[in-house]
Amino acid sequence: MKYDVVVIGSGPGGYVAAIRCAQLGMKTAIVEKYSTLGGTCLNVGCIPSKALLDSSEHFHAAQHKFEKHGIELENLKVNFPQMISRKQGVVDQMTKGVDFLMKKNKIDVHTGMGSFVNKNTILVKGEEEVTLETDKVIIATGSKPASLPGMEIDKDRIISSTEALSLPDLPESMVIIGGGVIGLELGSVYARLGTKVDVVEYMDSIIPTMDRGLGKELNRVLKKLGLKFHLSHKVTSVTNNGKSVTVKAEGKKGEIALEADYCLVSVGRRPYTDGLNLEAAGLKTDDRGRIEVNDHLQTAVPNIYAIGDVVRGAMLAHKAEEEGVLVAETMAGQKPHIDYNLIPGVVYTWPEVASVGQTEEQLKEKSIAYKTGQFAFRANGGAVAGMDLDGFVKILSDEETDEVLGVHIIGPRAADLIAEAVVAMEFRASAEDIARMSHAHPTTSEVTKEAALAATGNRAIHM
Repeated sequence: MKYDVVVIGSGPGGYVAAIRCAQLGMKTAIVEKYSTLGGTCLNVGCIPSKALLDSSEHFHAAQHKFEKHGIELENLKVNFPQMISRKQGVVDQMTKGVDFLMKKNKIDVHTGMGSFVNKNTILVKGEEEVTLETDKVIIATGSKPASLPGMEIDKDRIISSTEALSLPDLPESMVIIGGGVIGLELGSVYARLGTKVDVVEYMDSIIPTMDRGLGKELNRVLKKLGLKFHLSHKVTSVTNNGKSVTVKAEGKKGEIALEADYCLVSVGRRPYTDGLNLEAAGLKTDDRGRIEVNDHLQTAVPNIYAIGDVVRGAMLAHKAEEEGVLVAETMAGQKPHIDYNLIPGVVYTWPEVASVGQTEEQLKEKSIAYKTGQFAFRANGGAVAGMDLDGFVKILSDEETDEVLGVHIIGPRAADLIAEAVVAMEFRASAEDIARMSHAHPTTSEVTKEAALAATGNRAIHM
């Protein structure tokens, strides 16, 4: 079979790239090793975790907020199997949606393990072996959960995020290694449902790559939820005891030993290129397992491109999507561009955390003079009415030009609110521009306006 382009991997990067290629008139095929499309994000990542986050948020609200709203419930309890079943229903609906999009855009789907025979030939080993000839290839094979020596994942008691999304029963206790996005999201799910959760983090703060103010506030909020943090601790061993697990870690005050039903290893993800036979195409990976690309996401072999988690940059589904579009349009002779500084990062705890642009720490490191404006949600009518009082919006702007350099939010619907900041920064808006825009009342978006007012002459109205 002969194609203009073959995409290997059907996650958000891969299937979006395939659709854009098809829209631009290319005969396109997509290769997926699993029986369902959508990759990690749809099957064992963003979508199922968001489904469980929503379910657990509803339960927690019913426990702690409904009575104040005048809603009285009796015998409130968690039906964990139903929660997992609903999650799977959401996943099935989304993967079927990708199936539909492939058919709609006349993209051929080949199920099986794809590997290079040479730079223009892909062998797909599934129920049958199929050889695909192609002018161009897009590698979009994503990533897998990483582990470290002494904490090898056995998928039994020492688990990754994949297993944590489909546990047979609600655990009484769980130790999470890693205070990053995935660990905190899943930790908050189980803590809301009643699981005792301990988080062991090597760094001295959670979500350490984000603005430190966000990590400090999220730490405070999650402690109220019941999570216990062991910061600045290095895990030395994880032992499966059969029906429990023991985690040992070294801190400044000596060794701690934590016993729980499960240990979730959440220390990041690694690029997944296993089985691709990259050498046959003339490619290799760097010391971190990534495929090296230029600014057009073109590899050392000109007709082969790579996107998403297998290349440099943040491992984010929406980053992979943007790269998929960029590659398709580059192949078509267009000149698209991605500003990686303006790709937002989000943590779907409650309150949510969202960030775009530079952090205070980065600006200080670069010796860039900046102004800060911050406003708390507890002073906002919409947040008070919704009983969501934790968190704030922080806006960083250039001291001289007032251009917005970074926006950092922890609060209700931060994941949605950050879009305004991305738009503003895409058009190089100043904090004054945001301050002058009308924001509907009463909404939590007004907190962004107040933070912008605070950044420009300290003139927030409701502070």
